[in-house]
Amino acid sequence: MPNSVLSNFVLHSELKLVRIFKLGPASSAIRCEKKRIHEYCPRCATPSDATYDSRKVRVKDAPIRGTHISLEIKKRRLWCRPCRKPFTEPVAGVKKGRRHTERYARSLLWACENFSDLSQVRRAYRCSASFLYKIYYERLELKVGAQVNYPWMKTVGIDEHAFKRGKFGQTEFVTMIVDYDHKRVRELVEGKTSAALSEQLKTIPGRENVERVVLDLCDPFKNFAREYFPGAKIVADKFHVLRLLTPALLRKRKEVAGTRADLRAKKLLLMSGKKLGYFERQALLDFLYKYPDLFELYTWKEKIHRFYRIRGYHNAAVAMRKLIDQMAWSNLKEIRTLRKTFMKWREEILNYFLTGLTNARTEGFNNKAKVVKRRAYGYKSFRNYRLKVLTACA
Repeated sequence: MPNSVLSNFVLHSELKLVRIFKLGPASSAIRCEKKRIHEYCPRCATPSDATYDSRKVRVKDAPIRGTHISLEIKKRRLWCRPCRKPFTEPVAGVKKGRRHTERYARSLLWACENFSDLSQVRRAYRCSASFLYKIYYERLELKVGAQVNYPWMKTVGIDEHAFKRGKFGQTEFVTMIVDYDHKRVRELVEGKTSAALSEQLKTIPGRENVERVVLDLCDPFKNFAREYFPGAKIVADKFHVLRLLTPALLRKRKEVAGTRADLRAKKLLLMSGKKLGYFERQALLDFLYKYPDLFELYTWKEKIHRFYRIRGYHNAAVAMRKLIDQMAWSNLKEIRTLRKTFMKWREEILNYFLTGLTNARTEGFNNKAKVVKRRAYGYKSFRNYRLKVLTACA
């Protein structure tokens, strides 16, 4: 009776406990054998119970209360009469050719997700680094496969971030696809071109489900969204539009007054005028009156902020048309470039006033992905990086 209770607790139901003995101060071995039942030939599926010979294998099992467990399993080799060849009986919970149980692999995954680093896991589980990496990412792939196996949703966010340096020093990018409906990362794609996105996402069904695509002012993403989701509205991210003049403002401020004494002015320049107090606004205007070009850039930045405070699609369309007409009278190169951008992205910018969507959720997941990358001091393998990010952001 005690043996049967211990056997049910430690072993699979197909295995019978024979003996337990210690291998060291913190490790034990359990000798067991499979209960004699009919087995089926893997080649022709014929049942057989004719024993050809037997052999013993040792496999690792999950630790129990800090004690490392090894299973010594006596396995029969059975004779298949139709095939006239022997075959080895399988053991549930141990994959063919493996020397560890599935329970051990699940325990290893738990340790990898809860220990501070993989070196501690390797010491605690007494396994090699190569074995640990292999099992860890195999289990992650199984976990991720169950999470992302569903069709496209109604709202999609797209953004990219740097992954690593290429062979010749160029920056390689990863594109993140975010599921707004379920608030999770849907997929990671290597590269940021329209062709790369189409090729790597073609296995996901239900493209016709997508109604809205939120992205920054990136032409490859816009082209991809138009071709891949023909029925979806493309929404340009509000915060990327608001910061279009930020580089020009900072560059011009540095040209005219690039001293540390003006760092306070730099902060006030980038803030929305609506958030400034009376004295702050007055100090900023006193500073800007000295530099007409900088003043004009600041004025246009404030006009864009006021544009996004408009309510309603129709009112925004009228205001945008007036903005584009007024930009044509400016002599500044930066404003003429801004006018071209507004004309090119007019429909996508105005779609914000229909949906109210921004790319904030995608940017948040981008920050999480960067934390994952920093914790590992960078990744060489895109496959491993994808599995880690999808697990962290599921």
